[in-house]
Amino acid sequence: MALPLWAWAGLAAALAQTGRNAAQSGLTARLGTLGATNVRFLFGLPFAALFLWLALMWSGEPLPALTLRTIGFTAMGSLAQIAATALMLQVMRTQGFGITTAWLKVEPVLVALVGWAMLGDPLTAPMLGAIGVAVVGVLILTLKPGAGRAMLTGLGPATMGLLAGLAFGMAAIGFRGGITALPEGGFLVRSLTTLVLSLAIQTGVLGLWLALRDRPALAGSLREWLPSLAAGFLGALASAFWFIAFSLTSAANVRTLALAEVVFALAVARFAFRQRVTPRQMAGIGVLLLGVALLMRVSP
Repeated sequence: MALPLWAWAGLAAALAQTGRNAAQSGLTARLGTLGATNVRFLFGLPFAALFLWLALMWSGEPLPALTLRTIGFTAMGSLAQIAATALMLQVMRTQGFGITTAWLKVEPVLVALVGWAMLGDPLTAPMLGAIGVAVVGVLILTLKPGAGRAMLTGLGPATMGLLAGLAFGMAAIGFRGGITALPEGGFLVRSLTTLVLSLAIQTGVLGLWLALRDRPALAGSLREWLPSLAAGFLGALASAFWFIAFSLTSAANVRTLALAEVVFALAVARFAFRQRVTPRQMAGIGVLLLGVALLMRVSP
């Protein structure tokens, strides 16, 4: 079965995002969480603008005119992504990576429902079933035996984790809504135009916050410019492919395929850092890939 273009774009995005996370991990220790997050936007914006300029030169299309609907949807997605990241990091401080990831990865189900309600994205029972299988695969991957009881303790962390997943879902809906609201241009130019707009909003909002609340982190982001360039480039490349996928299919399809990033991260851990992959993780990978394959087959 030949993969559609949106699937190739999503897989390329997941690979680039895995590389960005690896490049950004060292910056977190030196700059703090918000400082390292700022690098993603601040140093990603120039590369995104370069990608857009190249697309305009290659296609010969004019820059699409921004509409209020595009600006509104993109601003919603940009702010939701910042809020989701903050909620996720807060939950990870108390609950650990595995349980937090499990809460977050119900996101594709939420995205499917919200995308159907807000954007009219297609949603069928077989699609929901395939998304559910993929989510179960991630739960097997991330949850250790006996962790289910820990997930149920403490309504506060559970609520915050689910809210983070919902916020990530709203970000995906906002970005897809911003792309589809542009009145002109091919999918590539519309995707990259929305990407530049979103990164400009995020750079401005987070930069203002750091200037007012954490100037050392802001100064550190600028001081660590050389390693930040790599993280910024990979982040912009990943986002460009995510936005291209959003322009071609529903946000639910894209966010379900994004679960493949967990597999790429395990591969990096296994081959780059010599970390062992357990039989439980292998089983989770199998179920996850089955869900993604089913989604490829049943998506309109």
